[in-house]
Parts: sequence; structure tokens; C-alpha cells
Amino acid sequence: MLDAGPAASGWSDQCWTLTRIAEVVRRRFGAEDTLAGLDLLLHRIGWSVQVPSRKATERDEAKIATWKDEQWPVIKRGRRTWAPGSASRTKPARA
Repeated sequence: MLDAGPAASGWSDQCWTLTRIAEVVRRRFGAEDTLAGLDLLLHRIGWSVQVPSRKATERDEAKIATWKDEQWPVIKRGRRTWAPGSASRTKPARA
């Protein structure tokens, strides 16, 4: 079923994802497995993760650079240099 491609199983594009494969396994065999378990099984039968060999044609390098300069620093703020004491009742903070 996997060799036939995602279109044969009802998806419009040619991209297998673990979620899609899990759905096919559930429909075909009535068995549910975790995504990590499916990943392990797929590796055992010789399937591997595929990474695109080229960048998307819609990619806008200027917008990406702007986002990295303006938004990323807000999202990735530095951590505090100090932390309050432990909230655990069994292990109080040291003074």
C-alpha cells in the first residue's frame, strides 16, 4: 500500500507522513500504534525520512531575514541569570 503512494489511499499529494501512514494502518489492519513505533517499523523495512532537495520557489529570503531580525529575538529571549528557590515542599531552597 505504501509503494502505491498516498494518492492511492485518498490523499491528493505525493507526501507520506507518519500520521497518514498511521491512518492507513488503522483502516487496513484495525491496529493503532504510536508514531514513534511506526517510525521504528518503517526503518526496519527500509523506509527513511525524506528531506526536500531544493528550497520552495515561494521562499522569500528578504521576509525571512526581516523575521529573523525582528521576531526571533522576541521569541528567543535570554534566560534569567538567577532563579527563585525550589517550590518543592520536601526540598527547601538553600539560603
